[in-house]
Amino acid sequence: MQLTVIVPTFNEAPNVAELVRRVCASVAGIDAEILFVDDSTDATPAVIREVAASAPLPVRVIHRESREGGLGGAVLEGFVQAQADICVVIDGDLQHPPEKIPEMWERFGVGDAEIVIASRYAGGGTSHGLADRTRVLVSKVSTAVTKAMFPVRLHDVTDPMTGYFMIDRRSVDYAILKPRGFKILLEILARRNFTVAEVPFDFDRRHAGESKASLRQGVHFLAQLTALRFGKMSLFAVIGALGAVANIAIVWALTQLQVDYLWAAIIAAETTIIGNFLLQERFVFHDMRGEASAVWVRFAKSFSFNNAEALVRIPIVALMVESGHVSVVIATAITLVFAFIVRFVFHSLVVYAPRKQGSPSRARQLVDEIDDQVMSPGEL
Repeated sequence: MQLTVIVPTFNEAPNVAELVRRVCASVAGIDAEILFVDDSTDATPAVIREVAASAPLPVRVIHRESREGGLGGAVLEGFVQAQADICVVIDGDLQHPPEKIPEMWERFGVGDAEIVIASRYAGGGTSHGLADRTRVLVSKVSTAVTKAMFPVRLHDVTDPMTGYFMIDRRSVDYAILKPRGFKILLEILARRNFTVAEVPFDFDRRHAGESKASLRQGVHFLAQLTALRFGKMSLFAVIGALGAVANIAIVWALTQLQVDYLWAAIIAAETTIIGNFLLQERFVFHDMRGEASAVWVRFAKSFSFNNAEALVRIPIVALMVESGHVSVVIATAITLVFAFIVRFVFHSLVVYAPRKQGSPSRARQLVDEIDDQVMSPGEL
């Protein structure tokens, strides 16, 4: 087998037959297979099997119940299950024209690039398939921000956000990849240096079905980008900073309503403790939840620690206000900054600690965990 065409799908049943037809026509002369990695909740797997029965190429489907890692996790599963070492990743909605595969195959065969990317923004490429001018603007701004955050590794890449690329799966270091969304190429490029070649392509409109783009995906992308660039500790800091802003805003609002500043500080602390826990669960420690204790145990640990920390911090706020004549807002901000590091270490080593299974010494675990969490992969 020379080539595996990996198609991650989520509810793309109306597009399957046309996609298979066009891929088969495009790769004529190449010993290839089509591998669908499917996370659907509709009839997509059944449709794939039906189409596979009469397809001129081998067509397989892996249906994932867990959907771990989203689209990125599906692509990595495709790399693992592929029959060929050379893999091309293509969307299932036909916005990536399969007719571009032979050009990518030929360019990859030159041998001077580890990844061949189909780019909307290289010479001759277009993004006509984006729904409207707003989507075009968002795409270009997101691309510019991403390139600015990874100026070295993305120097020669015009479209790091594309999902259409060809790679030798043997060059992928699965150990350092932590897919958390739909921008798997960005994840791959950000983890280590690759030599890259690009071919332009016209980003088409969807063949059928509805776009998966949403505000939720935008939030996931921002979380993914922050974690890739700065690491887990900085993502924790971003959420902590949002919580701090909310905390200060609540204190200000309540004191403006003539609520005693101590009660205002307590209410603000409890509100942001809960909010921060929910955001940290979703965006910071999501990859550690599987081996950690149950969610209510995690919440109890986090809530108890943060309240204990607040019991120490709030009297300090009071001391600064009463004795130091410092504004309550400024005093709250100062103490929150110092609380950040203590909170991160506690959550990394205690709240999300793996359940005991004959592990190494606790001292060794502490050193390894701190090193792993603070130095979570990113471009340094």
